[in-house]
Amino acid sequence: MNRVPSLALRVLGAALIFCFGLSRIEGQTPATPPQAQTQKPATASPAEEPKETEEDESPFAPQPAPVLPAGMTGSDANDPRAKLTPGLYDAGETSMGIKHLLLLKKPDAFQLGAADPDDPKVQKTIGQLGIGNISKIPKPMHLVIAQLAFANSDFAFQGNHLFQGNFYGVNIFDISNPANTTLLTSLVCPGGQGDVSVYKNLLFMSVEMPNGRLDCGTEGFPPEPPPPAGEEKGKKRRVPVAQQDRFRGVRIFDISDIKNPKQVAAVQTCRGSHTHTLVMDPNDKDNVYIYVSGTSFVRQPEELAGCSGEKPDKDPNTALFRIEVIKVPVAAPQDAKVVSSPRVFIDARTGAMNGLNNGGTHGKKGKEEKPADTDQCHDITVYSAIGLAAGACSGNGILLDIKDPVHPKRVDAVNDPNYSYWHSASFSNDGTKVVFTDEWGGGLGARCRANDANKWGADAIFRLKDDKLSFANYYKLPSAQSDTENCVAHNGSLIPVPGRDIEVQAWYQGGISIVDFTDPAQPFEIAYFDRGPIDPKMLVLGGDWSAYWYNGNIFGSEIARGLDVFELTPTEFLTQNEIDAAKSVRVSELNVQNQQKIEWPRQLVVAKAYVDQLSRAQALPADRIAALRKAIQSAESSHMSKGKLAKLKRMAPSLENSAAMTKSPADSTRLHALADVLKHLSA
Repeated sequence: MNRVPSLALRVLGAALIFCFGLSRIEGQTPATPPQAQTQKPATASPAEEPKETEEDESPFAPQPAPVLPAGMTGSDANDPRAKLTPGLYDAGETSMGIKHLLLLKKPDAFQLGAADPDDPKVQKTIGQLGIGNISKIPKPMHLVIAQLAFANSDFAFQGNHLFQGNFYGVNIFDISNPANTTLLTSLVCPGGQGDVSVYKNLLFMSVEMPNGRLDCGTEGFPPEPPPPAGEEKGKKRRVPVAQQDRFRGVRIFDISDIKNPKQVAAVQTCRGSHTHTLVMDPNDKDNVYIYVSGTSFVRQPEELAGCSGEKPDKDPNTALFRIEVIKVPVAAPQDAKVVSSPRVFIDARTGAMNGLNNGGTHGKKGKEEKPADTDQCHDITVYSAIGLAAGACSGNGILLDIKDPVHPKRVDAVNDPNYSYWHSASFSNDGTKVVFTDEWGGGLGARCRANDANKWGADAIFRLKDDKLSFANYYKLPSAQSDTENCVAHNGSLIPVPGRDIEVQAWYQGGISIVDFTDPAQPFEIAYFDRGPIDPKMLVLGGDWSAYWYNGNIFGSEIARGLDVFELTPTEFLTQNEIDAAKSVRVSELNVQNQQKIEWPRQLVVAKAYVDQLSRAQALPADRIAALRKAIQSAESSHMSKGKLAKLKRMAPSLENSAAMTKSPADSTRLHALADVLKHLSA
């Protein structure tokens, strides 16, 4: 087992419950196929804070992956991505179907600015993070830990502006020319993990770590006192000393002046905000709502009144087993406040708060893990157009009815013994599928090696019908990665190619992979980009945290390096017409976890994409494909003359007839969509 992530999780988790939450558990034991779970009675106590333990062996040299469990397969070590040369800014790169346009390095304010572990900046940064005695940690790792305080995180978009979260604040970029992206301003405001959303003139930022201050100050707090003499080794970690000026929750900034954001509100929560989700109620134009997912420790009531980390049987008002809903008056964001704390894990039959558990999973250090209660959501994706949200909630994937956004109600839940930590979710545009990711190892582990099972740390694709989820298949990055590359399924978004379900997804140092999941039972990769490891001898947190499509380009939030900008290029799996059709979709804002329904314009560029897909699938005879292409070309050459458009419109009925006869549901949908475009073309 790779011991680097184990120690990193212990050090960071025990000191400040860093970016990856409390209940993420590493493991590599065999598991069985998934089964649906609905309101399963609790069988275990809530996940507790991590315990500090000593390890005799050095945890910093990478260890080879274990033998694959029986019946499972791993990643391809012969893939071109498997043996790229290492480096921070000069690593080897390879790609297929993706062109790398730009890497914009982090601004100086978001760099540690030290290369020597004895540099006072290093020790000061570690101290501000709240990490105690590090004397037993080898010096090179001091640099690694300190650099984590400046890790890039998630994205939000608005107009020509990109907002990149960071554990140290937010950077705002001008992307009016994506290939020449420029930095507009840096908002220094530590507190991790800096998850961001944007709505009109408001910017929201998640704060979870105990070094966050109400005033965005960079000084942190005094070092934690040493444990009392004789305190039992391995005892549950102590919660940091209460601080009047500590902030953990969701910050709200006014960005009317994009170069000078002003904090206008700071809504405290008991567990802080690991991530959050912007929610809009179609029936309420005066307010927006924020779903807060807290995964960290519960703070002391002396710091925030009403906070309790007790188990439900000891305190029915525990801050565990819930999410928070913040109501934000758009015209008066300073009045934002928590308005509800939905118990989304409750057992409706018994009323028990701990009504869901993971059902057992691949466990730590080769041991099978007993079922553990789910008491937190890592990420929630809302899809208001269908009135549902998909919650990735540590031990379960859940489905929520959000028609009343203040009081979301769980309508289904699933678990999967091949999943370690349910991390994020995406709906297909038509709402018939959900892709859940598994952050096995918490993002700090090498989990894409040749001997890492390809059902672990992967995507799980579910069909969605009548508010019920049913498992279809897994998808994992097909290329093997090295022992020093943190790699696991992470954040992605849909690419708006009409007629297909395509997602671009980040895999940390596994790079970027684009997957077609139109047929959820047979997902396959259609494009990728990857770099070599940052360090060939030690696992250093890096790689793309998020990879999102926005108005014609893919943007990658590179944790250690900066901001990546990409564009798609045609391959046998994706034509230029399909790429151009995707580019025809424009949005004014993008917060990926607030998923918006994609609508394609009724234009010839979209029609050409459908024709390419029908040709690829051989859904129409070659002569009909040729006739369609000729008619479209004639219409374009005539500058959309009425006569040529009329000819195209006359083709629509026969396409609809063919749709009724095809055996493929996907091709039937494409034929109907193509007919609709042709019928509504205008000069």
